[in-house]
This record gives sequence, C-alpha cells and structure tokens, in this order.
Amino acid sequence: MNPTTYDGRIAGLLNLQPRQVANTIELLDGGATVPFISRYRKEATNGLDEVQITAIRDTYARLQELDKRREAILKSIREQGKLTPELQKKIEAADSMTELEDLYLPYKQKRKTRATIAIERGLEPLANVIFAQTEANPERAAQRFLTDLVPTIADALQGARDIMAERVSEDADARQRIRNLFEREAIVKSVVKKGKEEDGIKFKDYYDFAEALRRVPSHRLLAIRRGEAEGFLSVSISPDEEAAIERLDRQFLTGGPTHRLPASKDQVALAIRDSYKRLLKPSIETEFDNKSKAKADLEAIKIFADNLRQLLLSPPLGQKRVLAIDPGYRTGCKTVVIDAQGNLLTDTLLHLFLSEGQKQQAAENVRRLVKQHQIEAIAIGNGTGGRETESFVRGLGLDASVAIFVVSEQGASVYSASDVAREEFPNKDVTVRGAISIGRRLMDPLAELVKIDPKSIGVGQYQHDVEQNALKSSLDDVVMSCVNSVGVALNTASAHLLRYVSGLGPQLAQNIVQFRAENGPFKSRDQLKKVPRLGPKAYEQCAGFLRIDGGKHPLDNSAVHPERYELVERMASDLNTTVADLIRKPDLRKQIRPERYVSTTVGLPTLRDIVAELDKPGRDPREQLSVFSFDERVKTMNDLHEGMVLDGVVTNVTAFGAFVDIGVKQDGLVHVSQLANQFVKDPREVVKVYQKVRVRVTEVDLARKRIALTMKNI
Repeated sequence: MNPTTYDGRIAGLLNLQPRQVANTIELLDGGATVPFISRYRKEATNGLDEVQITAIRDTYARLQELDKRREAILKSIREQGKLTPELQKKIEAADSMTELEDLYLPYKQKRKTRATIAIERGLEPLANVIFAQTEANPERAAQRFLTDLVPTIADALQGARDIMAERVSEDADARQRIRNLFEREAIVKSVVKKGKEEDGIKFKDYYDFAEALRRVPSHRLLAIRRGEAEGFLSVSISPDEEAAIERLDRQFLTGGPTHRLPASKDQVALAIRDSYKRLLKPSIETEFDNKSKAKADLEAIKIFADNLRQLLLSPPLGQKRVLAIDPGYRTGCKTVVIDAQGNLLTDTLLHLFLSEGQKQQAAENVRRLVKQHQIEAIAIGNGTGGRETESFVRGLGLDASVAIFVVSEQGASVYSASDVAREEFPNKDVTVRGAISIGRRLMDPLAELVKIDPKSIGVGQYQHDVEQNALKSSLDDVVMSCVNSVGVALNTASAHLLRYVSGLGPQLAQNIVQFRAENGPFKSRDQLKKVPRLGPKAYEQCAGFLRIDGGKHPLDNSAVHPERYELVERMASDLNTTVADLIRKPDLRKQIRPERYVSTTVGLPTLRDIVAELDKPGRDPREQLSVFSFDERVKTMNDLHEGMVLDGVVTNVTAFGAFVDIGVKQDGLVHVSQLANQFVKDPREVVKVYQKVRVRVTEVDLARKRIALTMKNI
C-alpha cells in the first residue's frame, strides 16, 4: 500500500494537517520510534507530541488492516463470479470493518444452515416469489415444490421462510437498522444464576441489574462481565424486541411496490420475526457485547496507562547510599545495604518482634550499618509489619540527615522470583532480592519498576479482564515514553532498562551491557557504533536518549542528539568559547540567537530545545522527592474512627475513585463523589498516583476490611 493514500484520511480523522501525517508515516515506515519523532523531528511533524504521533501510528495500522481485508473480500466475491460494479463500489467506499463484513456476509462460505438446506431442496424460487410479495396464494404455490424431502405444504413454506429469514439477517441495511436501535436503546441486564447466590456474594449489586448500555460506566460493565465469566451472573444486551421487529417490518413490508399481497406479506412477517429472534438479535448482541467490552477495555487501559506513567515518573531519591528493610513478623526483617549505584554491599536479618533482646540487637545492627556505610536514606517496605518497623527505626535516634521513607512493596515479590532477579542475584534468596528491590525503587522508581510486569504493580482496574494484547501494547508505549523522557545512564543501566530505549530492544540492550563488561565504561556516545549489531539506524534512534556522565564530549550527558553537536560547536565558536563553557556560563547562553542557525533541516523548535538543554544538560523531568510520614496514632484499622483526619498517599486511581494508603496496610477508598467539593466526572482531574493527600475517615468496616474516606471540606 502507498502511504500517501492514507494521509488525507488520517488527517481528517485526527484533525491534523495531511503534511504532518505524511511526514510522520514516512518516519514510522523508516523505523523511527514515537519518542524519537516527537523529540528530534519536530520540523517534519510541525511539533506533534507523542499522543498525536501514536494516534497516527495506530490509525495507519488500522486502515492498512481494513484495506487488507477489503482486498481479500473483493478477491473472494470476484472468484465466485458475483462481484457487480455496484457491490464493488459499496465495498470500496466502506470505512469500517463492520460495514465491510456486512457487505460480505451474503457471500461468505457458510456452514450448513436451515436456509442452505432449504435451498438444496429446491425451495429458493418459492422464497423469491413470496419475498417479492406478489403471490396471492403461497400455499398453492408451495404445492409445486413438494418432493420426498419436502413432503408437505407446511414444510415447503417453512423452508421458504428459512431462506427469507437468512436473507433478512444478511441484508446490510437491515443489520444497520438493528445496530442503530441497539446503539440508542439496548439495555444490559444481569441476573444471578440459580444456586449461586451465596458463592457470588461479591457480585450482589448485579443480581438483578438493568441499565442502558450507552450509560453503563466501564468499571461497572467490566465487573458484570467478570461475574459472568466466573459463572455467577447471566448477562444479556438487547433493545425492546417488538421495536426491533417493527423496524424490520417497515423495511420489508411497507413502501416499495403497491401490489404487495397480504398472504405473501404474512409469510414474510413470520420470516422477519424468526430472523430477528434466531439470527439477527444473537449476531448483533454478540457484536455489541464485543463492542461494549472493547470500549470498557479502552477506558480501563487508559486509566492503567495514566497511573503507570505517574508511578514510573514518581520522584527518585537519586544516587544515595541506602539501607532497605523488607519487614516481617515471624521470619524477621530482611535488611540490605546498597551503594549509590544500586549494588548490594551486604545483607542481614533483623528480628524486631520475637523478644526484647533481639530487638535491642537489631537496633545495634542498624546503627552500626548506618555508621559503617555512611547511609544517607532508609527505605522500609509498606507490607506486613511496615508501620511497626518504621516506628522502630524512627526511635533509634539516628542522625537527622538520614531520611526515612516508607516504600510501596507492590510487585516486589514478583520481581524477586523473576528471571531478571535471578540473573542479577543468583546466590541470594527471594527475600533478599525483595529488599534490594525496595531500596532501588526508592533510588530510581523507573529503573526498578521496568523490571516488573506492569500488571503486577496494581495501579489499574480489572487489568486481568481487559484484552491483553491491547493492554500490553499500551503499557509498553508508556514505559518506552517514560524511559526516553527521563533518559538512561549508559554506563550503569541494566539490560532490562536499556531495552526500552528508542531503537534498541532486548538483544541490542544485552549487547551493550556485554560490550560494557568487556571494554569498560563508555567514554563517548560514538563508541555505541562499535557495539555488535548496533547499526546506523539504531544509533540514530537511541543516541540522544543515552547519557554518559563525564563523557568525552560535554553534550554526551545531555539530550542534544549527536547529529546536532556540530551545530552547538558552531554556536560556541561564534561566541569565541567552548561547548563546555557554553553549558557552564549562563551569560554566554543568553547571547545565543537561535534564529541565526535556522536551516533547511533545523528549525526553531529544535534550536529552542537545544538552548533549553544547554541550560540544564541531562535534566531529570521528575519532581523532587519529599519526606512523608504517616500519623503515628494509627497502625491498624482498629486505630481508625469516623471523623479522623489523616495524611495519605494515593496508590491507585480508578474510574470510580482513588485508593489512598493511610498507613494501616488496607487502603481506603475516596469515591469519585468525595474527591472535591465540586462535581468531578473523572478522578484523574483531581488526583494522581503517589500524590500526597489529606483525607477524613467516614466509615470503617472491619468485617469486610473497607475504609471509606472523603477529601471534601478538609
């Protein structure tokens, strides 16, 4: 397919300029990634951002798939000798897969149906004359078609109705009429299956439920579908049956020729009713089941992706020496010391909860480790025993310069049992690996969390129920976007982090790590060209996102692409200085006039990016990490009471509200109606993952382990 045939179509769909779309498609077809195009090809796209470029990429792929299917359908009908100019025109004009499949339906190879059996028995001419409604006496006409296989008039008429019913169900206009009715008036209903009332109690809200399909929120629909999948609910989607049949009657029984005869019309009416109930309704219901599920999936995936982005871009501590503790009551607290580069220095076990003597020994060990390794921060997992461990550490009288943080353990156990963890620490057990992960995710959440399957991080809703390929694709986009927006330290990054850098992938990432191990740290970006199998295209795509602290060229630790080094050197030369001084001295940078360097390949958008990067080379776009501590009055749900005002951290945002960690292990829920004094439609308008919030307890349900919170009037 010629990409230029898509420019106008995509531009119209996405409200963009055809030239923007054409250039973006050309770059994508040439192997460029979304982050690279967004960051380094602004002139070509006229400043499109990652969201717009991703939309072009996905729409382009969808239209290509649509055209591929169109060609297959045309070929199939042509080979059957049934492709008329009118039909070809309709197929070529179809702009959705649904419309294409409707047009193809009458020509599809079918399994044996009641209609095909009737046709085999010679009843199609009878069906034709009755369907035309010109036969005054269908019973008399049916007599001519009696055979051994069609012994009675009733059998002949039934066969004719079967043919007509299938014809109605395959009529593109009829399908669209019913589809429109479903769109406007379909009701989704769910009822509990007999005998499942007790086992399915978590779905009690949906035991006798009905709501207009177009109004059902995504989270509610996914909950209903989960109840159906688990065998507790029966679910249906349909509009009023008589309203649907009445629309079909209007199409096939009224209007058109005035000489339609009542006796034939009665037979057609019977066929229409049968067609809707037996063929059309189940088919369109399945379509809307899939369509509504896909829409709910899309919304759930969008929420998950937004939350994941916020989590991955949460503030890092940076390169500090960290003591990390994975709390535990009976088995003790796994404790590790990590250097500023994230390397494990030592590990030990602390017992805080078995005896006072062991607790005192643990206190001495922590003080010793802090002093011996000049610890700058302590990371404590927020799982079982986390609050008690935090209180213990805070009570040790450590130097005030040692910051203490409670860190989410979500996904740490998944990492500790993974192949990645085994490769990194083959001689350590899962508990030690878990403690290391807790410490590292304090230092750099992005670098550590990319090692974990995003679905295991727990910042979405119904992530195991949505279409998994779509979820993976969306989350991979988010991870790649975050990794490249922050940049990656070439000499310390793991292979798992490097694989998300634009233009790399698992194999090249591993080759970089291997090259680094054999040849020592990279001294310049140019050295990347020596990495096995890392060719010119991969170098172009990845180089600008990789950082070298203390590299041979001052710009190696910046987001300035090597293809623009010569341009920056010219800027420095014009000011009679060096690139290093240009970076170091603000007064020199102020003298740069970007418009002087505009050319046919470099425009003001890129030049302004370069000047901004010179101000803060290699700057981290993430916010600064701040110390946070929970209220010392509460450590378990039993310590809570209604009206208590507490500080908390948002751990997850869903379509129906936000979950907040208030330090009692069980997160509380701030329903969307309780997020702000004014009406809020989408919780993401108010809060984001890892945001610090102040909440008031409105209800504590110990039996069901539920905490209701509000952010109103606080």
